[in-house]
Amino acid sequence: MSNSSLGTALITGASSGIGEVYADRLAKRGYDLILVARNVDRLGALATRLSTETGRNIETISAELGNAADRNKVEARLRDDAAITLFVNNAGIYAGGPLAEANLDDIETMLDVNVTALTRLASAASANFVKQGRGTLVNVASVLALLDTPQTASYGATKAYVLSFTHSLDLELSPLGIQVQAVLPGYTRTPMIGNGAGIPPELVMEVDDLVDAALAGLDRKELVTIPSQHNDGDYARLIEARTSLLTGLVGNRPAPRYAA
Repeated sequence: MSNSSLGTALITGASSGIGEVYADRLAKRGYDLILVARNVDRLGALATRLSTETGRNIETISAELGNAADRNKVEARLRDDAAITLFVNNAGIYAGGPLAEANLDDIETMLDVNVTALTRLASAASANFVKQGRGTLVNVASVLALLDTPQTASYGATKAYVLSFTHSLDLELSPLGIQVQAVLPGYTRTPMIGNGAGIPPELVMEVDDLVDAALAGLDRKELVTIPSQHNDGDYARLIEARTSLLTGLVGNRPAPRYAA
């Protein structure tokens, strides 16, 4: 590893879209990189470009995170490499359409990547960071974590999981000096949505803008960053409303409206 006071950032889903721009920005900030994705050719080209432009050490790992053997390889690196100081848990896939007509194998693969892999990798990184007494964990979710929409039920649920998971993980890790962030992109010009084809352009954010905003939120120590949300009080009010429910969530008697 080259001399870097920032250490090494490991990024999943790094060969295109959001992960690719995270790689660019973090290398330019002074991180060495470990780039993880399925596309070996794109990973290699990105690593060569960033190494030439920034002088950072760039390593690549070809992995399909829905595959247990590949996932275990990345887990082991996250758990054991003390140089890793930042983990961007970005890899995700989309399977949509009406659930009654869905290809359940595709849904299961999506759950493996968006939920199982994300959780296992976060656990491995957390173990490393707790041992080192420092670290930053970024989970990439989606604004669909907050929206109920037809034909995206399973995908939205995976992202709601990521958001809830991040909130609870922050309660575990922030007292130990570890920073946690959830990033909630909206429509972003990436291959996942066909680079915005068919979507009104005023609704589609450029991926560079999305990642720059996400990193600005990280610098601001935000737990949840929603780059397209202009009123920064809206999410805080949502959390306040949710908190107000806590006193009524448990009790030994049903509410009067449920009386026989």
